[in-house]
This record gives sequence, structure tokens and C-alpha cells, in this order.
Amino acid sequence: MIRKSLISLIHVGASIQRWNDHIRPWNGFSEIDKQAHKMVYAYVIATCEGEGNYDPLKLVEGGIFEYLHRIVLTDIKPPIYHYLMKEKGDQINDWVLNELKGQLESLKGDFYEKMCRYYRDGEYAKKEKQILRAAHYYATHWEFDVIYPQNKTTYGIEQVKAEVEKGLASCNTFDGFSRFATNPDLQEFLSLIGKLRYQQRWSRAVRMPATSVMGHMLVVAILSYFASLECGAGKKRIVNNFFGGLFHDIPEVLTRDIVSPVKTSVKGLDDIISGIEDEQMRRIIYPLVSEEIKKDLEFYVQDEFKSKVSIDGKRIVVSSDEINEKYNKDENNPIDGEIIRACDHLSAYMEAYMSIKYGINSEQIQQGYHSLFQRYENKVIGSVDFGQLFDYFRI
Repeated sequence: MIRKSLISLIHVGASIQRWNDHIRPWNGFSEIDKQAHKMVYAYVIATCEGEGNYDPLKLVEGGIFEYLHRIVLTDIKPPIYHYLMKEKGDQINDWVLNELKGQLESLKGDFYEKMCRYYRDGEYAKKEKQILRAAHYYATHWEFDVIYPQNKTTYGIEQVKAEVEKGLASCNTFDGFSRFATNPDLQEFLSLIGKLRYQQRWSRAVRMPATSVMGHMLVVAILSYFASLECGAGKKRIVNNFFGGLFHDIPEVLTRDIVSPVKTSVKGLDDIISGIEDEQMRRIIYPLVSEEIKKDLEFYVQDEFKSKVSIDGKRIVVSSDEINEKYNKDENNPIDGEIIRACDHLSAYMEAYMSIKYGINSEQIQQGYHSLFQRYENKVIGSVDFGQLFDYFRI
């Protein structure tokens, strides 16, 4: 069962600001944005490592474990955090796991037990931890490159620079790291994706806390993962649903966020926008990535909200209920576009809910909140009771 407190916890990262003792972009760098960017880095670096050399499910789960761990420890400066973990890591991990137990132990798929093992067994998910560590330092390095020019006179900035570069260099312990580090096109791709951290959601409405497209993508990915556990999804289906959620808004780095009322205002406009997004992806993004990543991105962003399976080498559109009944097998490479869409809407609903609770309200926020609640009232998709999840946050 997905608890209300867990859905709320996922969104806490939007309120945790990074580099908040340095000059930084006006909207700052939130923890959820950093973690989202980190998971895109992790996906690309893992692809450089090569299929069969890592476990994609452990990579996904490790990323979620580390995000939840960081949220509980809130805004501790990295040098202090690393020192504390070095001196008292086992005790701190046990405390974090105990803090999270109430929210996580009801989840299916032995999620809480896996998280305990992740932090207590040094040999568990060893390669995946290496990939995530490298992704962490790359995402941090990207942030630092942005703030460094404005902070050259800030006390200790050169020491911070040396620590970031030393941390990144220390990650060169596996082949995928060196392959990524020597591929300027892939690094350009990750830098381009980073622009989604600047694109604000609900651009025509003032909200609290403000959230970016990048952070929203991670929320959708994590919610899709938890929904996958709820419906008893197989390994490949879980991984597809996570990355389908993480990548579903990537075309917006090229077109920016076109709000739903605009998309639906003119018949056929949505199809035209989709065509433009596809053309832009082919012209700008696909030339930067490998053929394998290109195929994955096409799989995740084309008809991203339709549930699909592979049968005899052909992609077939089905329902998530049909996947539960017939195609919940790795060989069918299933993805639940319907569930990803519902999680996309749940994330938007939560963004409106939080703003209303903070007292920052508008007609657009009210309309979005109530229309989404009505759309999902009593609705079940692929055996996941989204009606209940939306009802948790009824005002």
C-alpha cells in the first residue's frame, strides 16, 4: 500500500535548497532537481557500462533509496554530511531507516527490506552504487560550473572546487565511467537536459514551492515505480515505468512547457505539437546519443501515455489491465503509459495541493486541483487505486 505520508515525503525535496550559502540562480537549486538530474546521468553512465554489467532494477531502487535517505537528513552541507557518514555512517543509516520504516514497510516488493540491505551490506548492488556515486558527482559538478563564476570571491570556493573535482576523479573505478568521461556528445546531452531544472511548472501561476520540469519528472518516475510495485509488475515493467516517468517530459527542453489548456484549446493542436517535438528530438538530441539510448528515448517519449507491449517483435498498444492479465513478463517488455499518465497527474495535483495549503492560490491552481480530483475519483488503473491516492489530499 502506498501511504499518504510517503507521497508527501517524495515532494519534500522541492523545498530543500542546495548551495544556499552561495550566489546561485534566482530559483535556486533544489534537492529534487539535483536527484532527478543525477538519475539521468546514472542511466547514461550505466548504458556506457553496458547491458549485463549492472542490474537496472537495482540502479533504479538505489537511486530512490539515496533520495529518501537525503531527504531525511535534509540540508546538511556536503563536507559535514560526508564527515558524519565517515565517522558514524552505520548509526546514521540505522536512524534513517528507522525514520522511514512507517512509510515504507507497507510497500510491496520487499522495498523496505531491500533498502535496509542496500545500506547495511557493502557487497549488495556494488556496481550500481559506483554508477550512482559517479552520477551524483557529475550532477554536482554541473551545478558548480553554474555558480562558480559568480562566487570567485566567496570564502573557501577554491577548496569546494578542488573537493568536487577530487570526488569526480575518484569515481573512475569502472569502464562505463571512462567511456562517458571521454564522450563529449553524451556530456553535451546531459548538460542540455539540465536546462529542465530552470523551466518552471505552471508557468502562468504563482505557486509555493515552485517546482521545475526536471523535479516533476523524478516525482512521476518514483510514483510510477511505487504504482508498479502495487500492481505486482515484473522487473522489466518496473524499470520501464520508472524511466518512462523520468523521461516523459524530455522534449520540453526543446519546446518548453506548453500548458494543457493551450494544447486542448484547438482540435488537432496536440498532434501538431507532438510532431514538432519529434522533429526537434531527431534534429537536436538523437545526434548526441548512442543508438541504444536513441531507441530507449523513442520508446519512452513517443506515445508516452499509452500502455504498450512487444509481441513477436512488434509494439502493440494495450491497456494496463491487459498487461496485468496477459503480458506481465519481461519478454513482452511492457510499459504502463496509463499509469505514468496517472502519476503525472497525481504529481500536478500535489503541486496544486501544496500551493493551496501554503496559502498561495489562484483560479488556475483551483481549476487544476478540482478537475484532476474529479478525473480520478474512484478510478482504478492496472489494479492501482488512484482514486484513493487522490482522495488522500482532498481539501
